[in-house]
Amino acid sequence: MTVSRRDFIKHCAAAAAVTSLPLGLSRSTEAANAAPLTATALDASLEWGKAPCRFCGTGCGVMVGVKDGKVVSVAGDELNPVNKGLLCIKGYSLPGILYGEDRLTTPQIRNNGKLKDATWDEALDLVANKFKESVDQHGPKSVAMYGSGQWTITDGYAALKWFKGGIGSNNVEANARLCMASAVTGFITTFGADEPMGCYDDFEKADAFVLWGNNMAEMHPVLFSRLLERRRKASWVKIHDMATRRTPTTEWADVHYSMEPQSDLAIANAIARIIINTGRYDKKFINEHTVFKSGKENIGYGLEDNFNFKDAPKAMTFAEYSKYVQKYTPAHVEEISGIPAAKIKQLAEVYADKFTKVVSLWCMGMNQHNRGTWINNLVYNLHLLTGKICAPGNNPLSLTGQPSACGTVREVGTLAHRLPSDMVVMKPRHREIAANIWGVPISNINPKPGYNTVEMFRAFDRGDIKVMWTQTTNPMVSMPNLIRYREGAQKDGRFLVVSEIYPTPTTEVADVVLPAAMWVEREGMFGNTERRTQQWNKLVDPPGEAKSDAWQTIEVAKRMGYADLFKYGEQTYERELFEEYRQFTLGTGHDLGTYDQYIAARGLRWPVVDGKETPWRYTSKYDPYVTKGKKIEFYSNKKTGGKAVVWARPYEPAPEVPDNEFPFWLCTGRVLEHWHTGSMTRRVPHLHRAVPEAYVEMNAKDAADNGIQDGEKVRVKSRRGELELKVVLNGKGKPRRGSVFVPFFDEGKLINEVTLDSYCPISKEPDYKKCAVKIEKLKAI
Repeated sequence: MTVSRRDFIKHCAAAAAVTSLPLGLSRSTEAANAAPLTATALDASLEWGKAPCRFCGTGCGVMVGVKDGKVVSVAGDELNPVNKGLLCIKGYSLPGILYGEDRLTTPQIRNNGKLKDATWDEALDLVANKFKESVDQHGPKSVAMYGSGQWTITDGYAALKWFKGGIGSNNVEANARLCMASAVTGFITTFGADEPMGCYDDFEKADAFVLWGNNMAEMHPVLFSRLLERRRKASWVKIHDMATRRTPTTEWADVHYSMEPQSDLAIANAIARIIINTGRYDKKFINEHTVFKSGKENIGYGLEDNFNFKDAPKAMTFAEYSKYVQKYTPAHVEEISGIPAAKIKQLAEVYADKFTKVVSLWCMGMNQHNRGTWINNLVYNLHLLTGKICAPGNNPLSLTGQPSACGTVREVGTLAHRLPSDMVVMKPRHREIAANIWGVPISNINPKPGYNTVEMFRAFDRGDIKVMWTQTTNPMVSMPNLIRYREGAQKDGRFLVVSEIYPTPTTEVADVVLPAAMWVEREGMFGNTERRTQQWNKLVDPPGEAKSDAWQTIEVAKRMGYADLFKYGEQTYERELFEEYRQFTLGTGHDLGTYDQYIAARGLRWPVVDGKETPWRYTSKYDPYVTKGKKIEFYSNKKTGGKAVVWARPYEPAPEVPDNEFPFWLCTGRVLEHWHTGSMTRRVPHLHRAVPEAYVEMNAKDAADNGIQDGEKVRVKSRRGELELKVVLNGKGKPRRGSVFVPFFDEGKLINEVTLDSYCPISKEPDYKKCAVKIEKLKAI
């Protein structure tokens, strides 16, 4: 199907049933009919500023129109190289997320079971006292901070510094553990460093795109429009969609591969086998730039409290690796995956043909996976075996689901084992660097990692963690096996602080609620999928007494006696925090530019050296860190001499599979119109009207076999919980037989009460895509 970028965005707007705009939004917000506006076409009666989008990790540039102290209009920023003037329907709806009627504007403290308004001093003093009391009585491990990929860079850095440099606790986590941790461990175990070598410019240069379980048309529509534009201009370009359900992405793709859940592991190994057996691997590249390793197998699923796993890599030869993948014949993998052997061979041709430039793309399908690290490794294998990497149009690219999951969580290091710039608390030299920058004794930084996200909430349930503070996230909707963790948060002896913009199921169980400023109500910086860091200025005041998350963190830290860690100016702390954090990155290959450089630019892709960004890493043509005389060097992999690792990883089944009692696979995810737990988008009237409630997608034949009709209510039940939902047949998404799909945006219908909290033992990222459920037709009353 040939279609332009603009036509695709119009189609998305129509699919979202956007027939009218909220009152007060100008013509530039109208996605369905308006062309992207140049700077000269912006409404001159408004004041305009630039900012990255507040939603997914694409990092679209937005022109923000302000009148009478309010955001009243947005337009795609044509000068931003990410989106080139286009926005998706959520991007065009950004003004609406700021002005919901129930916006939180005043601190609140729970008294006799009810939240009551309080002053900032009362709330902050209480929070500081609770943290201090817990640390004094139970030690630093008894407190926790849980943020997100929606934290700005300075929000995350302030929390990290306070906890790891001050309190001495590594219990800092973020909800990116739930969405991007497998991408992190995949990159690090293969290349020695996190984040991609490629960038969005690959989209204009590739001949084929392979989407591994990635509904890009709905989840990253602006980026998907660039794929479609590439195909429109180059007729030979093909889009390959591999997934467990047909989605809008399938409708735009050239080839669809309907796969059984969990079978991607076997498919990737089958492709590697075909590449080797047909002699189309790049021997020179392999010899110069790769080593081969195997690791432990049958590694568990993280279902037990305090689960612990450590891999034990072993070197192997190319011949041993070749032998290892021989069992993954197309015929055998057809039995596992449901994809015909001939189609597996067809997909293998995309990687094997040396004249085809290929970009592999994925997001939650591969990352929210009980073997998430392994499947990331296995897709990298395909690029390394063929040498299709570190070159324009030839790269693997893990897409991101939050605006700063990369810039804050991954780069700042707001995870239980990390420090900034890929440093970790376990290494003495890294702790020494952090201690020197922070001006604290190295003994302040605990060398033992804290709890990962799932274990953190398990510890809160058990009472090992007494006090927790969440910012910019809604865990009482998003955590898997939710009933346990919601009940745990309400037990005696627990104290929960929540910084939020709206009431949510998480604020419902909070002891203190702090109103937060968001997006352009404060100054900030995000970092997106392609290593692009973007800055924006404050454009409007936040409502009521709302304050930035960084300000809240610093104020509590000061009240606990850590004022020396935060000697910044009241009006300049954002800049000062960033410039201090930047010191961690210089000379590491993660170099960031100066704050002023980001003010002047539409973002810069790190490493930024002498003011110049790096579009492609590990290649001497673009990356200044590659050793002179080498064309390609994976320089962060010092233990392998600058070589990437090709991993032998097996197919292993999921921890819970359908059986006679629970015969269906359950997969959860997002929809085009809503974002994550819906706390922002459900307050935008036209987005809420488009998809007002959660539902369950079923295969039409499965429904017929069970006497279920479209629109009927059914009970979705697992071993953990149950939920009543309306059935949708032949909607935008169409699961394969034996599978159902439920979106998780609806706080009134909590599908995570049903899901399983298994996780990848290496990344500790939960698998939201695979558990077993039954579908019960409700009896008429």
